[in-house]
Amino acid sequence: MPRMIDLIRASAVPANLMQSAARGALAVPAGEMIEILVHLANHSKVFGEHAKLTLAAWDEASSRAAAENPATPAEVLEYLVSPNNLRPPLLGALAENVSVTEEALCRLAVSASRDLADGMLKSARVGQSEAVLNALASNPNLSGTQSATVEERLAALGSQAKAVVPAAPASGETASDAAEPASEDGGSDAEVAAFMSEHAGEISADAGKPFQPIGGVYEESANVAAEPVAVQHATGGAAAAAAPAKAPAHMKKTYLTAEEQRGSALQKISKLDITGRIQLAMKGTKEERSLLIRDGTKIVALAVLESPKISDGEVEKFASQKNVLEAVLRAIPLKRRFMKNYNVVKNLVFNPRTPIDLSLTLMKNLLVGDLKTLAGNKEVSDTVRKLALRAHRQKSEVGKRA
Repeated sequence: MPRMIDLIRASAVPANLMQSAARGALAVPAGEMIEILVHLANHSKVFGEHAKLTLAAWDEASSRAAAENPATPAEVLEYLVSPNNLRPPLLGALAENVSVTEEALCRLAVSASRDLADGMLKSARVGQSEAVLNALASNPNLSGTQSATVEERLAALGSQAKAVVPAAPASGETASDAAEPASEDGGSDAEVAAFMSEHAGEISADAGKPFQPIGGVYEESANVAAEPVAVQHATGGAAAAAAPAKAPAHMKKTYLTAEEQRGSALQKISKLDITGRIQLAMKGTKEERSLLIRDGTKIVALAVLESPKISDGEVEKFASQKNVLEAVLRAIPLKRRFMKNYNVVKNLVFNPRTPIDLSLTLMKNLLVGDLKTLAGNKEVSDTVRKLALRAHRQKSEVGKRA
């Protein structure tokens, strides 16, 4: 006699039984019930959300038994250890389960909260895995103490944390980039002080680093730099060539063009040390944030995302940029407010700079039409395109059956 999970996979049960399955109310063994719920959560458009809620409140003892059992189906273990679904009390069992893949632990490590990072650092398996420790090292949420612990364990393994690779120049602005919060009141001094205190170790370590934007210094203000040179050549004469680059008093403007404002902001930022740039990231203008998000010093770029003035339009643009640190792209999904914006999620998945593990995690939130477009996007990796095509086919079939 076939198991109930096999009948459900074959769509061979009536709707009322599917409803009972999504509530976890079938008379089957606990392990099989969890397997059914995970299948529905992953593959059912109609019953998936209900199944997810049921799993989130599922009996901890049964969940732990599944989490620590090497014979638990891979799909169940992948679901339980996913950053979006993990229940903290199960972390220890999942980390030590040899059937939980190292790749799954890496996906969890790169975005884990500090509490979860503590749990992972208590795992003997994690402590012996160079890949997982490197994933933890790239996590922007780690405290200074946790980062030091990761470095010590990597050193004990004869390795060290891998550096983040700079990205290519950014593409154009998004349609909603112009949106700016009405208020120009930045973060309070208390908020800035709290951020600096929390990241004191990183700030101290990077104290001497100047502003060096990813993608090239001042690349976006090339027109500003070229303009005075063109004027000088037009005047001609030895006196003009020897004269200092200063406009006559009668030519002084009462306003600045957008390019001049950007040039002014660049000059201002280039004179600031790391603490000054962090303050400006949290309290400055949209123009300043657009430059500081590209700062090659990670803690400065991450401070931009902490600004209370940052708009959804700005985050949509940041999510699509290729000239930001990988840490910025990993930090965006950690803010619940940003993840409520579909365009932010879509831009992250479509951004070839976004790490593959993050793209695959967010891909399940895309609409069918966007999955089809992603499957044909040659800028992203082959893995992302193939899985997007598979997800598109699955969602299309589910839509037809529904």
